[in-house]
Amino acid sequence: MSVIKPPPAQRSAAPEPPPPAESRSSGARDALRSAGLVGALGVLLLLLVLSLGFGARSLSMDQIWDGLLDSGSPTWAVVHEMRLPRTLLGLLIGVALGLAGAVMQALTRNPLADPGLLGINAGASAAVVTAITFLGVTGFTGYVGFAMVGAAAVSALVYTIGGGRGATPARLALAGAALNAALFSYVNAAMIMDSASLERMRFWTVGSLATARMDTVVQVLPWISAGVLAAFALARPLNALALGEDQARALGSRPERVRIACIVAITLLCGAATAAAGPIVFVGLMVPHLVRAITGPDLRWMFPYCAVLAPVLLLGSDVLGRLLGRPGELQVGVVTAVLGGPLFLYILRRRKVAAA
Repeated sequence: MSVIKPPPAQRSAAPEPPPPAESRSSGARDALRSAGLVGALGVLLLLLVLSLGFGARSLSMDQIWDGLLDSGSPTWAVVHEMRLPRTLLGLLIGVALGLAGAVMQALTRNPLADPGLLGINAGASAAVVTAITFLGVTGFTGYVGFAMVGAAAVSALVYTIGGGRGATPARLALAGAALNAALFSYVNAAMIMDSASLERMRFWTVGSLATARMDTVVQVLPWISAGVLAAFALARPLNALALGEDQARALGSRPERVRIACIVAITLLCGAATAAAGPIVFVGLMVPHLVRAITGPDLRWMFPYCAVLAPVLLLGSDVLGRLLGRPGELQVGVVTAVLGGPLFLYILRRRKVAAA
C-alpha cells in the first residue's frame, strides 16, 4: 500500500533586512560631501573667470574669450601676458598652500598649525634672500633652486632637532618654531643691510602674484604636482596615525616614515609656492580649519576640499586687492593677512571658550 506524501510546504522568501542606520547615514554623508565638492569646483571656476576679467582694466566675457582664442584680438596681450599667468599661478599656489596646511595640521595634530610652523617657509625665504643679497640671483629660475634647498635643509634640521626617529608632534613643532623665529630675523637683517636687495625683495616678501609669467607657471608646476601627489598618498596613513602610534602600527602604518614623507610633501609645496610668490600667510592655516567643519577629520575628504577651496580664497583675495587698489593694487599677501587675522582671533577665542 503506497503512502501519499503531502507536498512540501513552500517557504516564503524572508524579506531582506534593511541596511543598518549607520551605513545609510554614511552614504548620505558621502553624497553631501560629493555635492559640496562639486559646488566648490563651481565657485573655483567662477573665480578663475573673475581673475581673468578684473584688474586695472575690466574685461567682458566676450573680450576674455577673444583674448584667449584670437591672437588678433586687442585683448590677446592682456589676457595671455598678464591675466592668464597670474590666474594659473594663483591656482597652483592656492592648491600648494591649502594642502601643505592640511598635511601640517594632521602631522602635528593641531588644527591651528601653520605650514610655516616647521620653519619650511622661513627656510625657503632665507635661502632666496641669501641668493638675492649675496649672489645677485633674480627671477624664479634662480629662486626655486635655492628655495628648495633651504626648505629641504630646514626640514632635515627640524626633524633632527625634534628627535629623529623618536620625534613627536610637539617636539617637531617646538623645533620648527625656534628655527622659524631665527630665520626670519636673518631675513630682516639681510634686507636692512642691503638697500638694493630691499627694493628687489619689497613685493616678494609680502606675497604677490603681480609679477607672474607663464614660464614661472611652467617651472613651478612639476614641483607642486609632485607635492600634491605625495599629499594625497598620505591621506590614509595620516588617518591611521591620528588613532595613535600603536594603533597605526597595528594597521600596518610606520609613523616614522609617514612623518618623513609629510615633511617631503610640505617641502615641495611650500618651497615652490614661496619661490614663486613669496610667503603668503593664513591660506594654509585657515582653509583646513574651515574645511574640517564641512568634512570632519577624514583626510580623504579634507585634502580634495583644501585643494579646491584654498585657490578660491587666494584668487578671491587677489581679485579683491585689484579692485580695492585701483588704479594700482593691494598685494595678495596683504589681503589674506587682513582677511585671515580677525578670523584667526575669532577661532582662538572660540577654542578658549570651549576649553573653559
